[in-house]
Amino acid sequence: MNTRILKAQRRPWEAPTLRPVQLTGLNKFGKRSQHNPEDQERLEGRCIEHLLEQFGSPLFVTSEQRLRANQQSLMHAFSSRYPNVIHGWSYKTNYTSAICAILHQEGSWAEVVSAFEYEKARSLGVPGNRILFNGPHKNSSILQRAIREGARIHIDHFDELEQIEEIAAQLGIIARVAIRLNFDTGYTEPWSRFGFNLENQEALDAAMRIKRCPHLHLCGLHSHIGTFILDVRAYQAQVRILAQFMIELEQSLNIELDYLDIGGGFASRNALQGIYLPPEQVVPSFDQYAEAICPTLIEALATRSAQGKPLPQLVLESGRAIVDDAQSLLTRVVAGKNLPDGRRALILDAGVNLLFTGFWYNHKVQLTRPNMGYPEETILYGPLCMNIDVVRQSVSLPPLKSGESLLISPVGAYNNTQWLQFIEYRPAVVLLHADSDAVSVIRNAENLQSMSQHDLLPEGLLDAGSLCA
Repeated sequence: MNTRILKAQRRPWEAPTLRPVQLTGLNKFGKRSQHNPEDQERLEGRCIEHLLEQFGSPLFVTSEQRLRANQQSLMHAFSSRYPNVIHGWSYKTNYTSAICAILHQEGSWAEVVSAFEYEKARSLGVPGNRILFNGPHKNSSILQRAIREGARIHIDHFDELEQIEEIAAQLGIIARVAIRLNFDTGYTEPWSRFGFNLENQEALDAAMRIKRCPHLHLCGLHSHIGTFILDVRAYQAQVRILAQFMIELEQSLNIELDYLDIGGGFASRNALQGIYLPPEQVVPSFDQYAEAICPTLIEALATRSAQGKPLPQLVLESGRAIVDDAQSLLTRVVAGKNLPDGRRALILDAGVNLLFTGFWYNHKVQLTRPNMGYPEETILYGPLCMNIDVVRQSVSLPPLKSGESLLISPVGAYNNTQWLQFIEYRPAVVLLHADSDAVSVIRNAENLQSMSQHDLLPEGLLDAGSLCA
């Protein structure tokens, strides 16, 4: 046979490997979590490589379409089962301005936990009376503004209650307030550091004190029972306890409350470390959360409804489940190496400085090109000169070269608010528009100028150049 034909028919050489036989992906726990990533070369029709070339690497990519769809799905699940539902977008989950604006366009109020977040919500056009103000620290200045603007202030402790009393009296305004409660549902670890405890009568004492104050009006109850809650029975217990306390307060204090705020805590489709099964099998849908909460609440308020009182507003403060899968992180491989124990390692240009949730999630990692070569166990390190900079402790990946890219998701919750300006510049965040092929930068990448703008050099300090003279 012709030598040229033989050369043309040769396949690319691959190093010999030992491949364990996988008989099945099922076991007594259910479907095994898959670690072999599929390649994904495009995001909503946009070429990933072109995005990286245009906006740089690493890069956060946000889907407007997914964000709006998630919000609409949440509201449909609850409003189809309960007559009066409000969603307060949790600013601390992701307060990128464009993301907040999109959710406000979809009808969400703002749920904030600091003066900064309150001021940001107002700057985005959210009226004060559509702001839910939580958190243990609200300074006097922001409380004055919130009271004047009619925000729903959820009181966290007695010192704050006293402060609000004094400010409302000084302003001559009757402030509409709610109290935050903490209690044991039997399904979640009680968050006793926030709010007034129900079991030891502290919450009742707070309500009675508000009732005696001529400048305060108690209009609601709030509780937040935890985060990433997978057992919907926790919410059933929560709304039963809240409803019972509402009925007791209204009867004993001769008042009528307007709303019950059950906080957030809905899980996203992310892989929580320590959970064996994949998120598709363990994370409840919005419909499952709503089906557990709404009928239970209506039933718990039956005696109140029988007295002719309308059902109170049901307030949700979901953040993670709305935004997490609406954002991905693109990152390039910087280098590869073999560790002393024989495992393969990759160094990426994105680390835990950008992916803080990597400390508790096993984020899904996908190739951005066809899978070439046999996957092996791989550790993903970030670029930081810190031993803790581990993006994934173990993931199955084929050999990758410097410059190749990976897609990590979901990353929309908490990474753009908890990321660190440490060692490396923080990258750009872009938005894939829902109604066009356009891509917009919604947060600029940092550079030396933006990082140095708050620095001040007092007179008398040597010029940097003179130190080398």
